[in-house]
Amino acid sequence: MHEEPLEKDVDVQNPLEKNYQRYLCLGGIINEKDYNSAVERVRDITTVDEMRIGQTKVMLDFAGIELHNSKNSVDPRVILYGILRNDVRPEGVKYHHSQMSDQRIFVEALRMLGDTESVNKMIKAHPNISFKYQREADE
Repeated sequence: MHEEPLEKDVDVQNPLEKNYQRYLCLGGIINEKDYNSAVERVRDITTVDEMRIGQTKVMLDFAGIELHNSKNSVDPRVILYGILRNDVRPEGVKYHHSQMSDQRIFVEALRMLGDTESVNKMIKAHPNISFKYQREADE
């Protein structure tokens, strides 16, 4: 299923600024509680295990997205993806982002950061994956 790319002109002043409404406008489906929790945790993480970096690098390379790691910092896209990938579905919740594929979770991380250019590249690189689905119910 092919989907139209997102608009490129989203104003992103601070990629880690909580802006749940902007995230929803970009097609985000993660509930507000989990969104806020993930964005808060990004600020506290300074290292990511090599396996997670490698996993993310494979997705980035396939989609033609450049990784922005340095000796002193890890790309926030890698950190946020790792946070979302490691989340565990709470008991009693039917739908949760932990059930998504790696590509879907990575696109949610990109949407959280307002990185529409990379979202569009991921959608284009994976034409057989639907990145649209119903939003998780707030619980």
